[in-house]
Amino acid sequence: MTGRNLLLTIVLFAAAGASFAHAAEAVKIDPENPKYLSFRGKPLVLVSASEHYGSVINRSFDFEKYLDDAVAHKMTMTRTFLLYRELQSARNPSSPCKPESPDYIAPFVRKGPAKALDGEPVYDLDAWNPEYFERLHRFLDAASKRGIVVELTIFSNTYSPDTWALNPLRAENNLQHVGAVAWQEYITLKDKELVRRQTEYARKIIQETSGYDNIYYEICNEPGGGTPGHATPADVDAWQEEMAHVVRDEMQRLHQPHLLSGQQAFTYGAKNAFPMDATFAGKIFDIVNDHPLPNTLFDGRVFEMGNFMSKELMLTGVRDFCRAAYDRPKPTVLDEDNTASIYRDTDGWTIHRKRAWTAAMSGCHYDYIDFSITVGSETGTTASQAGIRSWMEHLSKFMTTFDFIHSKLAPDWIPVYPEHLVLSSLSSSNRDYVAYLADSRELGEPGAGDAISGSITLSLPAGNYDVSLYSPATGLYSPAITVTGGGKISVAIPQFKQDLLIRARLRE
Repeated sequence: MTGRNLLLTIVLFAAAGASFAHAAEAVKIDPENPKYLSFRGKPLVLVSASEHYGSVINRSFDFEKYLDDAVAHKMTMTRTFLLYRELQSARNPSSPCKPESPDYIAPFVRKGPAKALDGEPVYDLDAWNPEYFERLHRFLDAASKRGIVVELTIFSNTYSPDTWALNPLRAENNLQHVGAVAWQEYITLKDKELVRRQTEYARKIIQETSGYDNIYYEICNEPGGGTPGHATPADVDAWQEEMAHVVRDEMQRLHQPHLLSGQQAFTYGAKNAFPMDATFAGKIFDIVNDHPLPNTLFDGRVFEMGNFMSKELMLTGVRDFCRAAYDRPKPTVLDEDNTASIYRDTDGWTIHRKRAWTAAMSGCHYDYIDFSITVGSETGTTASQAGIRSWMEHLSKFMTTFDFIHSKLAPDWIPVYPEHLVLSSLSSSNRDYVAYLADSRELGEPGAGDAISGSITLSLPAGNYDVSLYSPATGLYSPAITVTGGGKISVAIPQFKQDLLIRARLRE
């Protein structure tokens, strides 16, 4: 081999690069319990207060600093958008997914001389952007070294004409004039040339990233259809199926299998409807992503899980949806929970602490958008460090002490407890019982947040158990008392506010 050819080989290897460096068995469904995952030989539950979601696309965002803080707080995953850029707004102007136009990095080179709708040069869809892929590899390398799993979101709904105006695949924004469709048709099969370009981009993402073991892919964030005169939800799902086929085909070609996550298309309307049955039953998705919202339709029921950015707790709906999903053999992620994430205060963070613990104690995974993380504040704020980021760390640490792989729902081991509480509970191997009790009253409801006390009744199998209390706010246990199972046991609990966890472990 000549020196020039050897150098070329080295350069090409480095460019594909980190993919080969991290080739290993990727995140997979746990072989013993399909509700959970396995990563690097260990069981995995996804727990995160994630930045929103610009680690790659926002040139100004210091993802090394963000990931250092994430691993310090025991976050097990982060979510990253690979193309979608969100519109800035007065209500939420500064998340990492909303870069200023000069700081947005796309998979395509900006060439000009014409200007895109954001005032910067138009994109050349025939020219991949080296800066983008170099940054993508650096980010995935950094996450891999820290043992953080990354959900790579390939596409997203584009929501409105103003947001569609930011997309490189809109006709006015690229030299090729691809994407001369209304925003509602972006994630459909209507425009064959647009679909061809989407396919090329999706294959390129798989080629660049599929060698990493710490990733799984989401086909499309929040797919929706049904606006009058435009694509139906079925049209959007047909597109999702095609993109999933493209992604799986490219992974198969590269011999790099990975999991796909997502959800079926929701329906726009006077009251948006979020059906989930086909998501669980179909073959497109290995992992079910559910964005907890009102009018979620599943298994013949309607689950109300809180309006977008509402400061609504809706804890019973969250618990009941997680329980209903439990019997379906796919991991269920309450993904991008944002019922109160824009409210960077104790009330908003407490809502998400409760929803996170309720999900985890009902057999689900949980990802919350932490809007305290912005460009220049990649570790959040002093208040969020003391609040939601520490609270999520407590949850993540707790899960490592509990054998969730061998767990099951256990709603009946505490049959009696004080009013105004929602109970979420698991048991593991009939030896370790956990129950999370949380004040379910909404902000402003009489008595919400007041101290709760009283007694609970334990119903445990025969044997001696060490029973202790755990605070999700402090991460600390009380001293244990010993009780004997085989009957009903009444135990007084001290006054507490907001939430409390009870744990009973069989003595050896």
